[in-house]
Amino acid sequence: MVSEHAPQPAAQVLVASNRGPVSYTLRDDGSLDAKRGGGGLVSGLSAVDDKVWVCAALGDGDREAVRRGAAEPGVRMLDIDADVHADAYNGIANSVLWFIHHLLYQTPVEPVFDAEFRRQWASYEAYNRAFADALAEEAGPGAAVLVQDYHLALVPGMLRALRPDLRIGHFSHTPWAPVDYFRLLPDDIAEQLLRGILGADRAAFLTRRWADAFLACCTDLLGGTGRTRVGVHGLGADGDFLRRRSHEPDVDERMAALREQVGPGRKTIVRVDRTELSKNIVRGLHAYRALLDARPEWRGRVVHIAFAYPSRQDLAVYREYTEEVRRVADDVNEAYGTADWTPVVLHVEDDFARSLAAYRLADVALVNPIRDGMNLVAKEVPVVSDEGCALVLSREAGAYEELGEDALVVNPYDVSATAVALHEALTMAGDERADRSRRLAEAGTALPPQRWFLDQLEALRRE
Repeated sequence: MVSEHAPQPAAQVLVASNRGPVSYTLRDDGSLDAKRGGGGLVSGLSAVDDKVWVCAALGDGDREAVRRGAAEPGVRMLDIDADVHADAYNGIANSVLWFIHHLLYQTPVEPVFDAEFRRQWASYEAYNRAFADALAEEAGPGAAVLVQDYHLALVPGMLRALRPDLRIGHFSHTPWAPVDYFRLLPDDIAEQLLRGILGADRAAFLTRRWADAFLACCTDLLGGTGRTRVGVHGLGADGDFLRRRSHEPDVDERMAALREQVGPGRKTIVRVDRTELSKNIVRGLHAYRALLDARPEWRGRVVHIAFAYPSRQDLAVYREYTEEVRRVADDVNEAYGTADWTPVVLHVEDDFARSLAAYRLADVALVNPIRDGMNLVAKEVPVVSDEGCALVLSREAGAYEELGEDALVVNPYDVSATAVALHEALTMAGDERADRSRRLAEAGTALPPQRWFLDQLEALRRE
């Protein structure tokens, strides 16, 4: 990690994101423990040598690491005031922008854009300004800068004013809201967000649908995108890594434990999600219950393995949603469970090896988000599933654009139709399931993380 004050050689490739590739925890003895992150961006950026990653200090361990100047080459961690970061991250990014792009508001009562919103918006501006200043300092002449996601929507415009020589890209990992919904935002804020992203030479999205929604917003509010080009890069799963990692000993151990919980001869419906409101876990459980109601022949013959890993538990609405997931799962088990059959096996403790074990066991993968930028789980399960799996997929997931032809596609709000799709998936002939799973895996790994990142970098430098 680069200290905020230590001069460094100017970089030719820079990435900016709220979360960086490393995080720190402070041990009881005062020493720092560094943990490397995962994900597509971390994997993708490993393909580039001369780079700097600018990110925020997210906790006390990170902040202490910055103060001590703990050295992680190629990473600059910003110790933004904790209250400013909380306002920007929880108050604006996760409670406003995420809700706008995922269409999550209960509009009769929310949103309310009042003086408190304006106060938090000032923090969001300050947070984005800190990133723009750091990138301007770190970037070499004509460097390429790739800014990530809705947390940093203002950075491209701010950075363009500071360093007009740079090639700047912005990538949105979320959906983009349709015009009418985007215009829930105050007019000046909506315009500021668009102009912030249009400070980039290139704005990119996970699917053509999200790119078109952005273009429509720009046309409606600003009359167009000016000189900014718009592109699409559909992030895929890292097939080689997943195949290798899913056959390591700790995954085999988790598989043995899950098999014991499932019981012999039973089929499995698998979902792996964070308890994020957009993931639609509760309706998925209701659909499973509807399956058991309408098709009693499945009672005792199928188990729903549901991994719902807590997310954003510092926000009350997310804590309440996590509790609702637990409550509905318990209700299904109480209504239908027997001495030797637990209909829902629910785990809420994050465990990557156990997730991979569930992938391998999956007869059916349930991916039914209300709205999702991509959803890599939909792409990962067919790669890892030992016997091939059927995919029940929401048409509102970005992955639908690439996987829809070989998935059983559902309206995420239609619980009854989702139950029917689950039955179709469970009864699909083995050869058809294997063929579909193979094609899903091929499509899902077509643009693995390193290629995804390099494609963006090449397009930014070319255009």
